[in-house]
Amino acid sequence: MSDNAPRVTELKLHQVSRVLEVAFEDGTRQDMTCEYLRVFSPSAEVRGHGPGQEVLQVGKENVNISAIEPVDNYGVKLVFDDGHDTGIYSWTVLYELASGYESHWADYLARLEAAGYQRQEPPRD
Repeated sequence: MSDNAPRVTELKLHQVSRVLEVAFEDGTRQDMTCEYLRVFSPSAEVRGHGPGQEVLQVGKENVNISAIEPVDNYGVKLVFDDGHDTGIYSWTVLYELASGYESHWADYLARLEAAGYQRQEPPRD
């Protein structure tokens, strides 16, 4: 990940659809589901303390963001309604998650399938 990622210019949470809309100063815009942001949290609880220590997150289909807290001028802390609140989403992390959304999501779904987990599609409100 580059430390020169564009800064976030807009964050808009759509709680009913459980989507965070993110815009960056380079014009990139991406809608990311709360589930996606939760399962790719930059926290040690999710990513571990080194390569190979990642913990596959399951059962997060209906998770929502309950709060967005600024962290200085470089990121935000997302507080999820399942109690998870330890990841700091720097602008670099958010940009990497936004720009790799489709491939990260496909990889996550493949890892769930390999683990034998049947993901339940959340209801659309």
